Amino acid sequence: MVRSRTARLLPTRTDYAGLRSSWKVDVVSGVTVGVVALPLALAFGISSGVGAAAGLITAVIAGLVAAVFGGSHVQVSGPTGAMAVILAPIVAAHGIGSIALVTVLAGLLVLFAGAVGLGRAVTFIPWPVIEGFTLGIAITIFLQQVPAAFASTPPKGERTLPAAWSVIADADWSAALKTLGVVAVVAALMVTLPRLHRSIPESLTAIVVVTLVTHFAHIDVAAIGELPSHLSAPVLPHVDTQALHSLLSAAVAIAALAAIESLLSARVAATMSPTGPYDPDRELTGQGLASMASGLFGGMPATGAIARTAVNVRAGARTRVAAIVHSLFLLGVVYLATGPVSTIPLAALSGVLMVTCFRMISASTIRKILHSTRSDALIFAVTAVITVCFDLIEAVQIGIVVAAFFALRQIARRSAVTREDLPGPPMPGDEHIALLRLDGAMFFGAAERISTTISEGANTVQVVIIRMSHLGMLDATGAHTLAEIVTELESRGVTVIIKGVQPAHLRLLTGVGVVDSLRHENHLIDSLDSAIAHARNHVAVADPAGDAARTTL
Repeated sequence: MVRSRTARLLPTRTDYAGLRSSWKVDVVSGVTVGVVALPLALAFGISSGVGAAAGLITAVIAGLVAAVFGGSHVQVSGPTGAMAVILAPIVAAHGIGSIALVTVLAGLLVLFAGAVGLGRAVTFIPWPVIEGFTLGIAITIFLQQVPAAFASTPPKGERTLPAAWSVIADADWSAALKTLGVVAVVAALMVTLPRLHRSIPESLTAIVVVTLVTHFAHIDVAAIGELPSHLSAPVLPHVDTQALHSLLSAAVAIAALAAIESLLSARVAATMSPTGPYDPDRELTGQGLASMASGLFGGMPATGAIARTAVNVRAGARTRVAAIVHSLFLLGVVYLATGPVSTIPLAALSGVLMVTCFRMISASTIRKILHSTRSDALIFAVTAVITVCFDLIEAVQIGIVVAAFFALRQIARRSAVTREDLPGPPMPGDEHIALLRLDGAMFFGAAERISTTISEGANTVQVVIIRMSHLGMLDATGAHTLAEIVTELESRGVTVIIKGVQPAHLRLLTGVGVVDSLRHENHLIDSLDSAIAHARNHVAVADPAGDAARTTL
């Protein structure tokens, strides 16, 4: 069993089925994604505080490992905006030297999650939480680019929103006008070039244009600076025992984000691509190995990148070779083109990310959520605000809690106790029998209300038939409450008959004492006709002369 599960998480020859017919389009797709990924890798590395080199290394190493070991045939992995957002405060608090250790630890956690089968947990995250999270990330990434766009450095120790406001308020406009001009040119080119021809790589073209203009026009703006011209040998990260506790909590947050983003991206890719479904557990395994390898080579944590994956699918990718070629293309940049790349203005990368942020936001999706239900709109807004103002992982956690609260409230509202008329022609004594049908769910959110309703409905009767065949969900609280109801009614001399207990509920009812609370084991009946006949016999025995006197049976 364990061996077969482990084998399922490892690469196989079937990963490259159809390669003979698709290798050309896979290579072209890989180069296309590599062109798109280059400026993003550099920009996200700088935005995270780790540096452009770390972003490039992550795209090469993590992208290659995730392509081989991941669970999606078309997923492209590397540094992402969400990861940049969560890494920036870690770099500020613990320094760049802590990133290697955090990256490896986070990779181990994601690898463990895949090995134990937690891949499908992402399906429990509601859609409004995902979209609110995405909107919050887009706003945060945009705000993180404000300092570079205004030729300034962000105040240390401040969160993204107040830091961006401080930079704008204290801007040196003589320097800021130059960098804002670079941002404006990049944004304009990225918007207009696709309208001229869809095959033009707008972000790379825009960066090349502004780099040439600033160089030959001698415009003094900050550039990326020196980049490594080769990959260094892998090195085990230094373990700082004093900071290990706080770094471990940071690693948990990074691992959670990496798992969520990667699985969401793989799920989107599966809906876009004809290559079939993805394996969520293997995807986590591959992403865990990718982050571990990235940390050893001096990179940052990686995740599946939705934008680059979408480009890969639209370019026609069919196998993992496309993502592998993407990494090899970027590796060629490391060995052959770091000189020209080092002259790229930082403001140009900020412009690329600012435009990317707007593209992350779907106005139609926001409208759909806001026009759905008030609870979903509130979940969406709360998640987005917390993401921007506080913390990404807290935003997801709180969003899920709020969504769960509204979902449980909705289920509780649909749970009800309905008094039904006895079927067939009425008979003498039927007025002393209450047939109560439980609908929906009897769980901790609705148990108290159902208990009150049943007790009130049994005030003037001798026998209560509780019909449970329509009950959808029953938890321990609901079963315990039902046991209390039966005990209380029996103590008042009211005979309780339970009809139609589902097999899935019987064990729970027996365990919490509901069956023991009944006056007789025969009062647990499967047929409605038998339950009514039994109830009429009780009424007849209790009142042979036709009066309403009660007798305990």
